[in-house]
Amino acid sequence: MKILVTGSKGVVGQKLLSELKERGHTLFGADVQHHPGEVGYIQRMSNEKFEYSRCDIGEYRQIERILKQAGPFDLVYNCAAEFGRWNGEDYFEQMWRSNLIGLKNIIRLQEEQRFRLVHFSSSEVYGDFEDVMSEDVMDKVEIKQMNDYAISKWANEMQIRNSAIVFGTETVVVRLFNTYGPGEYYHPYRSVNCKFCYHALYKLPITVFKGHHRSSTYIDDCVRTVANISQNFIPGRVYNIGSDQFHDIETLADMIWSYTGAPKDLIEYKESEMLTTKTKKTDIFLSVKELDHKQSISLEEGIKKTIDWMKDYYRIA
Repeated sequence: MKILVTGSKGVVGQKLLSELKERGHTLFGADVQHHPGEVGYIQRMSNEKFEYSRCDIGEYRQIERILKQAGPFDLVYNCAAEFGRWNGEDYFEQMWRSNLIGLKNIIRLQEEQRFRLVHFSSSEVYGDFEDVMSEDVMDKVEIKQMNDYAISKWANEMQIRNSAIVFGTETVVVRLFNTYGPGEYYHPYRSVNCKFCYHALYKLPITVFKGHHRSSTYIDDCVRTVANISQNFIPGRVYNIGSDQFHDIETLADMIWSYTGAPKDLIEYKESEMLTTKTKKTDIFLSVKELDHKQSISLEEGIKKTIDWMKDYYRIA
């Protein structure tokens, strides 16, 4: 099978591309940065195989060029997006263009070329819902989206539904829950797991908002499950890719601080954060049943592996 992975230099995209390649698929990667091995178009820049290209999916010409010159593709995994609540607030221009216009560009080309699509949504779409988050909640309950990033991801799902109705396109949506693990290098807009690990290693302060609960998903488990869609693609499906290892943020911080030995006085506790979901408890029955989703590692062990990777990556003694 010939597969395109957009956002292939991202934390999930990079591991997904490697996983799919190991399974024998023919892979092509696209991301917003130049990279060794990039061939070029008007001028040939490399004699290597044409397996990667710089591409901003928010620019129709750039994604069209890949799909026409490197394709045809059987399947596209759209990992490309501006990620995260605060990133979406601070850089809302890029977020709206990449997430909404970018996906619309891909959908228009999907309607023409008829490839199948796997789109990465987010647990953020469940907004203020307070009970167990099963995939059909969004069809039964009016959800109040709590930030621009969440709004963009829910709008993406509406774009996909409308295209399926009007044009018969075939797409699967995955909603990721707090994915973390080795390979997630630090910047301030990363996941809470990544930020806490980095701050503990460098003895930097953090703020822990009390009363928030999450279901953290180890990245290798997430990637393996998402890759299984290539073998069992059911058009129209929506999957929660999460974990039943339900924990509060205080426990996560304690776990990280205990393993790193960082001073506890670096942690400041505050009451619940505004416009942030308090509890994300996910139902993963469907992904277990249809995608063989498995949890291979405990949260404690996953955090240790993440910290050990960071120590090596940043050369911290």
